[in-house]
Amino acid sequence: MQTETRGWVGEVVRFWFAELKTEDWWTKSTRVDQAIIRRFGPLHDRLAREAAPGSCTTAQSYLASVLVLDQLSRHIWRGSERAFAQDDLALLIANRAIEDGFDHQLAVEQRRFLYLPFEHSEDRAVQAVSVALFATLEDADALHYAQLYKVIIDRFGRFPHRNAMLGRATTAEEAEFLKQPNSSF
Repeated sequence: MQTETRGWVGEVVRFWFAELKTEDWWTKSTRVDQAIIRRFGPLHDRLAREAAPGSCTTAQSYLASVLVLDQLSRHIWRGSERAFAQDDLALLIANRAIEDGFDHQLAVEQRRFLYLPFEHSEDRAVQAVSVALFATLEDADALHYAQLYKVIIDRFGRFPHRNAMLGRATTAEEAEFLKQPNSSF
């Protein structure tokens, strides 16, 4: 995959870290979502079909694959169950990158995004790994969010704010929780 896709790897990484502003990563914006759909929609579709943990050969290709499958999915399919459809694949790719030591070839800010599939998982054991990974970044804000996500998964076994999008019934306890600040991300 690396030989064929070298161009897209650099384009994705440049777009995410150089062209977007930090607030674009975390704030809902139709303008940003539409730009991502136009520019990366076909790439996202292709990677969703073809990407595999063993297909990446560099730290940057792992990072770009995770960005497309984890972050760009959330922009392209905002408000839809498809926003989370590639989470398992993104997690497999991120895990392989870490197993092979590629995460340590990335800048701290880039590692944060490589680790996000762990934070997005609805699996308690994966959430524990997430907190451990984020603790290595020495970024108190990133670690704080990883801990918040883990608390939610430890309590509910899932992210209640995803229920409507995923067609899941919300329990009374989850409904009460969703009324509180910081209950959805």
